[in-house]
Amino acid sequence: MENNKKLTNRRQEREEAFTLVFERMFKDDDSEEVFDSAVEARDASIGEFTKLLTNGVYDNLEAIDELIEKNLKGWSKSRISRVVLTLMRIATFEIMFVEDVPTSVSINESVELCKKYATEKDASYLNGVLGGVARSAKNNGEK
Repeated sequence: MENNKKLTNRRQEREEAFTLVFERMFKDDDSEEVFDSAVEARDASIGEFTKLLTNGVYDNLEAIDELIEKNLKGWSKSRISRVVLTLMRIATFEIMFVEDVPTSVSINESVELCKKYATEKDASYLNGVLGGVARSAKNNGEK
């Protein structure tokens, strides 16, 4: 797989990971197939951080969703839009497993993407859930 464009920073890579994780929700393809399709269809640039996030979400999906569900406060995962759920999953993966990204950065980046792809209300809800996720992860000795 050859990428024609270079991603310049983690913000861009995170946004590309968001697109890929979201796309994968609708396919039975593995990550490599999703990467290849994205490069072929839209000339996507798949950097190492994008791969880490995309693969990490799906490699740890059960643990990620469990932690998210513990922090939904009166909601079920099925009631959350797929956009917001995708952003929750990526941020939760970062909070749980990516040592060199501060939790506050993971949350802030997800909230900003939520404002771009969803609504302010969704962004506020996402921020609250991720705050709970961060506290739970910290209490469990993660990151």
